[in-house]
Order: sequence, then structure tokens, then C-alpha cells
Amino acid sequence: MELVCPAGNLPALKKAVDEGADAVYFGFQNATNARQFIGLNFNDKRAREGVDYAQSRGCRVFCAINTYPQPSRWSEWTGAVDQAAALGVDALILADMGLLDYAAQTYPDLSRHLSVQGSATSRAALTFYQQQFGIKRAVLPRVLSIAQVEDLAKQSPVELEVFAFGSLCIMAEGRCYLSSYLTDESPNTRGACSPAKAVRWQETDAGLEARLNGVLIDRFLDGEKAGYPTLCKGRFAVGDETYHALEEPVSLSTLDLLPKLQAMGIAAVKIEGRQRSPAYVAQVTQVWRQAIDKARTSAADPAQLQRWAGQLSQLSEGSLTTLGAYHRKWK
Repeated sequence: MELVCPAGNLPALKKAVDEGADAVYFGFQNATNARQFIGLNFNDKRAREGVDYAQSRGCRVFCAINTYPQPSRWSEWTGAVDQAAALGVDALILADMGLLDYAAQTYPDLSRHLSVQGSATSRAALTFYQQQFGIKRAVLPRVLSIAQVEDLAKQSPVELEVFAFGSLCIMAEGRCYLSSYLTDESPNTRGACSPAKAVRWQETDAGLEARLNGVLIDRFLDGEKAGYPTLCKGRFAVGDETYHALEEPVSLSTLDLLPKLQAMGIAAVKIEGRQRSPAYVAQVTQVWRQAIDKARTSAADPAQLQRWAGQLSQLSEGSLTTLGAYHRKWK
């Protein structure tokens, strides 16, 4: 099982490699990847340095070009594919069918992974992408229960990668435009959810208020941990209650599911967090490296699992973790 770790910048990439990542994934400094934030991502020089650093240490490098191209800027997305191919990355992570076709036609020998943004959740969908575009791997959306993942793993024509740890989104991967209603920018179109330029923090008598383009998203009381104001994780008044009506600010952690995922034949587990610090990447990579290595030889003892879970909890949103959709019973 491969450990795939985030690289939002060169220091984070190096930390992930040094702590034992089998692969790292990164994006360019434009709208072609779903994490277009100021200070993140790679220019060509940094990307080349990162690819060399990782591959010289036996770590693979994947390039995420996983937003949906704007019709008037198609060449920006094909240019990113050309750039990644010239850098010698090990695989492209793509979502858009037109771009998958471009990559398959132009660089047939370069591996293509279907991004989580592609939102393929059935054998038929995976087979379509494999037959049409020759994808080698698919990253599964975080909307499937563990039973559904297991069933899909038995039938999949391609390798499967699942999310192991990190922030959750609204579970409509590849289809989320919530942010654009307030900011005119969304992950799937411009690679940015809740862009920093639209975020405002304000101390008030009622507490610390977080606003997105002027709209109140959340209000935090004294001592309450304040999260980044994304629309899906805001607190809203619904009837007589004010609560996280769409999604709670909590992180996914599948540490307990690791032996089961291995038994299913899942090819890779992915750590979310290209927007996180190098220190975060180092700590999460370190824990998951140990957990995967241990699971290969024997079951981790309860005390060890508790220690790892405690370390990950400190790095989670709201210091809380969840199994997300993996544990849901409804279908």
C-alpha cells in the first residue's frame, strides 16, 4: 500500500519525502489545481527541484491538474499537462474528460490517475475512464461507505486510492460551487474555495466573527477554536437552532480502517492538506508511515493505536476526527 502525501510547497514536499512518503502530489501556481491559494504551489523551478529531490530518494511525484478547464483558457490547462510531462512526473491527477483525452493522446506513456474531482463511484464509471483514457488509478470520492469501497475494490479494473486523513469537504467532489455563490470562485472552476481576499475577521461583543465577502459565516466564543471560514462548514440559523447545518469542522481519520483497507487491496492511501504547513505534513506522514509499516507485519497494539490517534487528533480540525461516510449505514 502506497502512502501519498501532500506537497503545497517545496519545504512540505521535502518533509513528506524525508518522513517516508511513497509518493507526493503537487500543483502549479494557477487555476489548474484545486488548491490555488496565495503562497501555495510550485513554479517551474521549484517543481523541478522538488521532482529531483523526491525521485532521487525513491519517492514518486504526482501532479494534480484537477480543476475543470474554462473554455476561453483551455491552453492554460493543456500547458500544465505539457509542463508536468516535461518535468518528468510519475503520474498526472486529472478530472476533466477533455484533459484526460489530451494527456492520453499526447503523452500515452505517462500514467494518468482519475482525481477525486472526477467523482467516479461505480465499476461502470471506472471501466469507462479506463477504456477511454487508460487511467491506471482512481481516487475514490469520500461519499462511499466502507462496505461500498470493499465491493468496488473487488470489481475495479484499475488501482484504487482512498483518502486516509485530513479535512473533509461537503462530499460533492467535482460538483461543489458553494463558494462561488459568495466569492465568484470555487474549487472546480478556479481552484479556490473561500479565497483569502474575501475573508474578514472581526472582534465583536458577541465574539470573533468570520465573514466571507461580507456574509457572516461563523461566530466564535472566547476560548473556542476558530476555523477557516468555508461556506460548507459555517454555522447557520435553521429554525430555532444555530449549528453546522452542512458539514462540521472535523477531520477524516481512517487509522482504525487501515488493516481492512489493506485486506481489500487498496493500492494507496492519501493524506489531504496541500494548504497545511510543512510541520503538519511531517507529523502526519510520520504517523502514517509507522502505521502502514506496522500493518504489513502485524496488528498494532491498542496502546500504539491510541498514541497515533492522539497525535493525529492534535492536527485535526477542531481537534476532532471522524470516519466520515466510511461508517455510515444508510445507502
